[in-house]
Amino acid sequence: MSIQSLEKLGFKFGQSGAHSARSMMLAELVILFQITPLDATREQYQADVCDHNLLNKPTTKARNLTYRHLLDLYGLSPEIPLFRVFRKLWPLEPPGQPLLALQMALTRDPLLRLAQHHIVETPIGEAVTRPEVEDLLSGPDPDRFSPASLKSFAQNINGSWTQAGVLRGKTRKIRVRPEVAYTNLVFALFQAYLEGATGERLFQSRWTALLGRGQDQLEELAVIAAQRGIIDYRQSGGVTEVRFPGFLTPEEEQWRYE
Repeated sequence: MSIQSLEKLGFKFGQSGAHSARSMMLAELVILFQITPLDATREQYQADVCDHNLLNKPTTKARNLTYRHLLDLYGLSPEIPLFRVFRKLWPLEPPGQPLLALQMALTRDPLLRLAQHHIVETPIGEAVTRPEVEDLLSGPDPDRFSPASLKSFAQNINGSWTQAGVLRGKTRKIRVRPEVAYTNLVFALFQAYLEGATGERLFQSRWTALLGRGQDQLEELAVIAAQRGIIDYRQSGGVTEVRFPGFLTPEEEQWRYE
C-alpha cells in the first residue's frame, strides 16, 4: 500500500510530530469527547476549543495551540477513517481509553513511533530510561536535535506511554502491562487491516503487539467484539476471518488497494 493511500486513511509520516511540544494530551481529549457529539466536524471541535474555551485554557494563544496539537495528534474529523473509528470506539469501554488514545497518536506522530518497538519489547518490570529514548530519537540523524530538544521530546514521549498505562512511575519509568479492552483490539486489528493485513496476520502486527497479550487473550477479545456487533470474527479449520462492517465507505475501501 502506498504512503499516499495510508495518509488518506489517517496515517501521518515525516520527521516531526506533536511530541516535539506536548504529550498526547489525554486529559484534554477526555474532556473534549465528553462535550462533543460523536459526529462532530473539525469546525465544531475548533469552535469548542478556540472560541468557546471548553477546555478552560487561560489565553487565546493557549486555546489555539491546544487545538493545533490535538488536531495534529488525532485528526479531529469524521472524514478521516482512522479518527472516525477511533471516535466511535472511544465511549464503548472507558477503561481502554488511555491505551486507545496512544494507539491513535502512534498513527499520527512519527516521533512517538520511533520509540514504539523499543518500549513494547522492553520486558515487564524493567526500566525505560530517558537517555534510551533520546538515543532512539537521534538515531536517524544524530545532528538533527540539540541535547535540550532531545531531553524535552523524550520526556513528552515517556509521558504519553505513562498516560496510556504502558509505563509507570514519575522519575523512573517501569514497563507494565496496560489495561486492554476489546475496543483496543478492534482498533489494533483495524490499523493492521488498513496497512494491508488480513486473516491471521491481523493478530500478528505491531499494533496488536502493543497490547501485550497472548494469542488466546486476543482471540477472546475478538469474540467479545463480535458478540457486541462491532466486528465480524470467525475462526474455523485454522482459517481466521475478520471483517469491519461500516468502518469504511466503498471509496475508502478502494484506497487500500491503490
